[in-house]
Amino acid sequence: MESIADLWEEPLFIFFYTEVSVMGTVAVTLKVMPSSPDVDLQKVGKEIKKKFDSLENVKLEQMDEKPVAFGLKCLEILFTMPDEGGTDKIEADLSSIEGIESVNTENVTLI
Repeated sequence: MESIADLWEEPLFIFFYTEVSVMGTVAVTLKVMPSSPDVDLQKVGKEIKKKFDSLENVKLEQMDEKPVAFGLKCLEILFTMPDEGGTDKIEADLSSIEGIESVNTENVTLI
């Protein structure tokens, strides 16, 4: 029995076409810890919103105060962004706000 390649006088090349998909969108949860229990989280929240407004392709979805311990509260931030580049720059930008002790990525999920 002859193969398909034997039916052609010239070599047969088979090409496979795969479509490359564009990177998706991720939902990111950040935990923002204040430098002390006396920090006004409402004021810090307004500054965070200003930072997010200046970021391209990043959308602030939700921001909540969450109790940590002994009267200390943190801000939990949920935002969406393209699945590229990571969150290091956003964490650094938010850490520069007065009254913020630390910013940590709690969760990243593809949506």
